[in-house]
Amino acid sequence: MRTCLTVARKELHDHLRDIRSLGSTALYALMGPAVVGVVSWSPAVSEPRGSYVLFSMASVFLLVAACTGGMNVAIDVTAGERERRSLVPLLLNRASWQEILVGKWIAVSIFAIGSLTVTLAGFTLVLAKDAPESLVATAAQLFAWMSLELIPLALMCAALQLLVATRCRSTKEAQSWLMTAVFVPMIAGMGIVFFPGWTGRWWTIAPIVGQQVMIAGSLTGDRVSLLDGLTLAGTTAACTIAILFVGSAGLNQDDVLAD
Repeated sequence: MRTCLTVARKELHDHLRDIRSLGSTALYALMGPAVVGVVSWSPAVSEPRGSYVLFSMASVFLLVAACTGGMNVAIDVTAGERERRSLVPLLLNRASWQEILVGKWIAVSIFAIGSLTVTLAGFTLVLAKDAPESLVATAAQLFAWMSLELIPLALMCAALQLLVATRCRSTKEAQSWLMTAVFVPMIAGMGIVFFPGWTGRWWTIAPIVGQQVMIAGSLTGDRVSLLDGLTLAGTTAACTIAILFVGSAGLNQDDVLAD
């Protein structure tokens, strides 16, 4: 773990100084609360289905925030390093490929969780603006969902982004693939909003879809059991471990070492 933490600390130190990357991540994080905040002022929100639409939008943006918070960092620490030809010297060190990948994953995950925290804080203020006395309760509920479901999802997405970006030879190629992948949580979220009954009971073992079902259901007042939440969190964690295993094996490919 010492090597992993050393790699993570180095990546965190480098990217906290990258103002452009931090600004882009902040825009992604605040876009959801800003859009929902504007829509909440619409007279249509006061209608019976207005609150459902508002909460559904919030759940989709939370899903996207969990999947995009560490994207810029994931691109730079893999495809960016391949492009700058600094990845191979790192892989030739005494540290194993697994330790290097886990260290980079820790750094990407911290950025993803930080972005998600900003998004959740924004939604807390937006959803509690009409009832300031419920601010503490709203914040507690949102951060409870974050701990149980959104953080595991952010960790899985960070691992998946590293896996994809490792296969890319340039930042431009990685951005093309990962920006396209952003549509996956958006499509899943919109599908559940417009067709809420199609998920059945299998959502507890389906990352992304499961998080959307749970967050949307909780926001609209539906009861979600703790067992379902724990099952989904466990499934997401298992997927994360599998993705990291595949990603660490990918660093040993000839096309990476030949750069």
